[in-house]
Amino acid sequence: MVLYFIRHGETSWNVEGKMQGQTDIPLNENGIRLAQETAEGMKEIPFDLCITSPLSRARQTAEIVLGSRKVPIIEDARIEELSFGNWEGIGCRPENYAVPTPIEEFQKFYTEPFAFVPGEGGETILQLCKRTKEFWDEVTAKPEYEDKTILIATHGCALRAILHNIYEDKEDFWHGFVPVNCAVSVVEVKDGNAKLVGDDRIYYNAKEVVNHFNVKKMFEE
Repeated sequence: MVLYFIRHGETSWNVEGKMQGQTDIPLNENGIRLAQETAEGMKEIPFDLCITSPLSRARQTAEIVLGSRKVPIIEDARIEELSFGNWEGIGCRPENYAVPTPIEEFQKFYTEPFAFVPGEGGETILQLCKRTKEFWDEVTAKPEYEDKTILIATHGCALRAILHNIYEDKEDFWHGFVPVNCAVSVVEVKDGNAKLVGDDRIYYNAKEVVNHFNVKKMFEE
C-alpha cells in the first residue's frame, strides 16, 4: 500500500489570515493553479482510489490532481480539518488578530499544540488525533488496500494528526512547520509497518511557497 497525503491548495481565507477549520471555503484562483501544477507533477502515479475530506477545498484539490483518471473518490469526515468552533472566520495573525483570547494563548496552537484550547464548540488536538487515528487504523488494516496506491486529500492540521501515528518525534506535532498548500507526504505500508518515504514534497516552484502561518520559514530565499 502506498498512501499519498496532500494538503489542499490555497484559499482566500489562507491569504486573509482567517481561521478556516471546518468552514467550507473553496480554493481561490492561485489554489487551483497550485493544484494543477501538482497534478502535472503527479500525473504518472497510478492511483487506484482517492479518499478526501468532504470540505470542498480538499475535494477540489483531489479532483484536480486526479484529472481524467477514473478513480473512485470516497469522502471521510474523520479527515476534516480541526474545528475551531466559534472562532472560525476570525483573523488570527498579529496584523489582524481578533480572537477573543490573548494572542499568547492562541500561539500555543503552533508552539504547544497539545495545550491549545479552542473556541466554543471547537476541538482539541488530542480529539483530532483520536478521530484521525481511527481513520489511519482502518485504512492501513484493510486487506483490500494492501496493493493499492491511494490519494488522501486533507488539511494542514489534520494531515499532521494522521501522520503523528508514524512520525518519530511525538513531541513535535507540527513536524517542524505547518505543511504548505499542496504539500505531499508519501507513506509505504507493508506487513503492518508504515514508512515515511516522501516528506512535504511540493511540485511547484519553491519560490512560490507562502508560509501563511509564520511559524517557521520552510524555504530560505
